[in-house]
Amino acid sequence: MSLPRPMEGRASGSARIYQTGGDQHIEEHVHHYAPGSAPLFGHPWTGPAEPRGTAPDSVRMPLVGRTPGVLRDRTDLMERLRAAVAGPGGGIQVLHGMGGCGKTAVAQALFTEAVRDHGRVGLWVNASERVSLRAGMLAVAGDRGAAAGELAAAAGGQRAAADLVWHHLDHSAQPWLLVLDNADDPAILEEGAWLRPSPSGTVLVTTRHATSPLWHTPGASSHRLGVLPLEDATLVLRDLAPDAGTRESARKVARRLGCLPLALTLAGAHLAHQLLESWSMDEYDRKLTEESTALVDRGAPVTGGGHSRHLVGRTWQLSLDSLAEGGLPEATALLRLLSFWAADPVTLSLLMPAAQGGVDELDRLDPPLTADRVEPALRALLDHSLIDLVETDGHRCVKAHGVLLDSVAAGVPDAERELLAGAAGRLLRAALPQEGAASQRARSQVRLLAPHATGLLHRSHRHGLVTAESVRIAARVARLVYEAGDWTAALALASTAAKTAAEHLGDEHPATIEARSGQGPVLFRLGRYAEAADLLRPVHRDALRTLGPHDARTLDAAYELQRVLHRLGDLTQARTLLETVLDGRRHALGEDHVATLKTRCEMLELRLSQDDFDHYTAAAEELAGDCERRLGPDHLVTVWARDALARGLLRSGRGAEAEDLFRRVLAGQRAGYGDDHPLVLGVLIQLSRAQHAQGKREQAADSAREVAEQRAAILGEDHPETAAARAWYAEVRAEQPAGPRGTERRSRTR
Repeated sequence: MSLPRPMEGRASGSARIYQTGGDQHIEEHVHHYAPGSAPLFGHPWTGPAEPRGTAPDSVRMPLVGRTPGVLRDRTDLMERLRAAVAGPGGGIQVLHGMGGCGKTAVAQALFTEAVRDHGRVGLWVNASERVSLRAGMLAVAGDRGAAAGELAAAAGGQRAAADLVWHHLDHSAQPWLLVLDNADDPAILEEGAWLRPSPSGTVLVTTRHATSPLWHTPGASSHRLGVLPLEDATLVLRDLAPDAGTRESARKVARRLGCLPLALTLAGAHLAHQLLESWSMDEYDRKLTEESTALVDRGAPVTGGGHSRHLVGRTWQLSLDSLAEGGLPEATALLRLLSFWAADPVTLSLLMPAAQGGVDELDRLDPPLTADRVEPALRALLDHSLIDLVETDGHRCVKAHGVLLDSVAAGVPDAERELLAGAAGRLLRAALPQEGAASQRARSQVRLLAPHATGLLHRSHRHGLVTAESVRIAARVARLVYEAGDWTAALALASTAAKTAAEHLGDEHPATIEARSGQGPVLFRLGRYAEAADLLRPVHRDALRTLGPHDARTLDAAYELQRVLHRLGDLTQARTLLETVLDGRRHALGEDHVATLKTRCEMLELRLSQDDFDHYTAAAEELAGDCERRLGPDHLVTVWARDALARGLLRSGRGAEAEDLFRRVLAGQRAGYGDDHPLVLGVLIQLSRAQHAQGKREQAADSAREVAEQRAAILGEDHPETAAARAWYAEVRAEQPAGPRGTERRSRTR
């Protein structure tokens, strides 16, 4: 028999080659079936086994990329984790938090210490996907002594893989620390029972999923990881780029980046490794205003794959993609909506109309954020640590990180920006309390909404979506903040609204005139009378020219201008303007309208300044009665009318009656504004004057001192009303008779 010749053919796939050395006849029938189909008779051909994932290059080293040189903060957490690792074993430690907050960095630091200081075997598995988890855990079994046959049987599905792994972990001759990193889908761990306690070691899980029932199994302890404290965040930047700027400059950058460890690491790396540019921290801070997350991501390495977790512009998209695959694409739409507001707490009441089906724009998104999907989407964002549930001033709120919102906003499709901006504005407007709302809850609601009005303006400005409606919303919020007594914040928002409106709508647009006019009363209350007059004069002229003398906005501008002129001493011009306003409001709104009654109160105050006291007390009594009948006894304009009457009583020498009425006014203002509102101090100084008029020198001095000290604290030393209060206090003290040293000391420090 001749020897067979060398094989000349090659097989691929499921084909085979036969070779013989003699006269043989071979016949083979081959049947091919489409994927998923099967023959009608007999046993189906299964084909080659599905390829299995290969083992990781190492389970003894964390294969996670960049390692922080120094782990800042996390001191208390590390102490708890060290105690768990040094113990007898059996515990499961779960680190949960938003993407980029440093969970892997903490796990890596603990891993290093466990191996170096505690003699533990360190085992690291990537748990982000089923394939990587299974391959990594089988590699762990091999490390702990599993034979090749056992591993092959488990890999081929002939033996329970998780049981094999945990058998060898439980019987390990050395104690160990097993890190299951990036276990963002707990179902992967739960399906195969991959997460178990063991007497031989400690398991550490890092995850973005905050609320899985799996984390509450016996022996498991959860630890929430957030952003760094500001000073520690500053040190991270200084660690990475010590020559890029001062500590204060680094603090500014850290604050802008929200103290997020991933963003800090990327920013520091960018500053430390520049070749063609050499930005300082201050320059980087300015650039962040223009480029935001795109600039931060330039600090990432330019080579290698799998960078999504290491980029602030992509890391959260992993969670959103996972939610979309799980049937909740609306979570992305909801987070995009939140990105049109600020990174401050968002009250749940702000989102309520969306959950009740009152926002048409959300129904037109792709996919639509329908009313019945708002709650599931909100819970999904909470579960995946994309937002947090917080309580602020008694309001239940959700809060997202600023860098997250910036990166999400950058990825909004152009076709949906206008819809989302409109929805954000509609929800914000619906959440605003009525002007003049006096409750403490209404004031705290305004404080919470103010940053979101600014955020909506900024986001709309960046994408050219500013409308008259968005400007009017911001101007109205500024007015409510002003009424609540936070005049500095009100000026910032009013100025932003006016500047944005002028740039996008033009100086003479009615919404621009409203926004510009809104700055006047705030400057007035801040004592910046000349600035207020310079601003309000052209606003009033523009309103007269474009809106006409009888328009409500023209009358509002005139009203605010006369108040400033009153303080500047131009009483004649102020009186002329105020008479025009009063006539216009009577004609347009009627005698009973709150704006008309308020103008009558202002007229009484101006008459006192002009020493026009004829029939003053009678006019004030009539006004107080009209306000009480038409607005109610507790309305702030009614309280203001009583104040005007009390001043008239004081001027006419009826000090005791004036003091009693001022006390009523003081109680009414405290009820309406709150005890710490600056306007309450104006009544208190009048009370001091009424006490002084009756010869109650000590009481008058105490009231005057309280006003002087509180005005200095609230308004500042340079405010004109602070100076007036200090002058009155000095005058009253100078008249007090000298008493015993102890008495004098008590009156100063009481």
